[in-house]
Amino acid sequence: MPVSVPALTPLQATLWLTLCGRALDNRLPNPILGDALADEIVRKTDYDYRKLHISPSSAINIAHRARKLDEIAQRFLARHPDAVGLDLGAGLDSRVLRITPPPTADWYDIDFPEVLAARRHLLPKRATPHGIGADLNSPAWLEALPTDRPAVIVADGLIAFFSEEEMISLVNRLIEHFPSGEIAFNGYSKFAIWAQKHAKIAETIRGITKFPGLDDPRDAERWHPKLKLVREILCPREPEVAKFPLGLRLMNRLTAVSASLSRMGNAVFVYRF
Repeated sequence: MPVSVPALTPLQATLWLTLCGRALDNRLPNPILGDALADEIVRKTDYDYRKLHISPSSAINIAHRARKLDEIAQRFLARHPDAVGLDLGAGLDSRVLRITPPPTADWYDIDFPEVLAARRHLLPKRATPHGIGADLNSPAWLEALPTDRPAVIVADGLIAFFSEEEMISLVNRLIEHFPSGEIAFNGYSKFAIWAQKHAKIAETIRGITKFPGLDDPRDAERWHPKLKLVREILCPREPEVAKFPLGLRLMNRLTAVSASLSRMGNAVFVYRF
């Protein structure tokens, strides 16, 4: 019998897009991320992922950017084993199980209280070492976090649902709270935002997408004086593309020649503060 899922608002329910994308990637002959737990959750809830219209190429792109964010967090925690890790808008992602932080680090998953309840219901306890149920637009949730340790902060898909003003405010609060660290999120160009509002896969999020798009990742450096772009990961240029199905692999090889075209498809931006 399928496991029931707590009721979620349309914004909270966006977690299904990334979860199901990772699950469908796991079912491919050559998965990019191999998130078996995501697949297990989708199967045991019997969630009808078909209504999301996630194509195999979209599932691969979702898994690919998740893998890049995993690598960013792993590398930072290897350099700073006493750091704090944050997954903003964590949804039902079990990232901490994939990256296995050192025991001296503390990992926090932050999302709405209803989503945290769903995590406790559907994920093993070890998948949420520290959970904070909060609206990220509220500054109060940061009070639960230490202020004297570096932080690595990742966000997968989150930026699409913030206005630019909300994103700037969030980034500023994070930078002012921690002494140093890195912030990484997947980028959305203006074209990608337009496509997200018109593609069939975006039917469930069309009305709640707010971000205007970011064509040049250096533009975000204006959000705070300490924020500096240190790496732009253009996914079509990453080695995992060699494992893509032929058609998608050729498309990525073509777009890889242009940074602008690559950003329209799949990119992850890494900033230091």
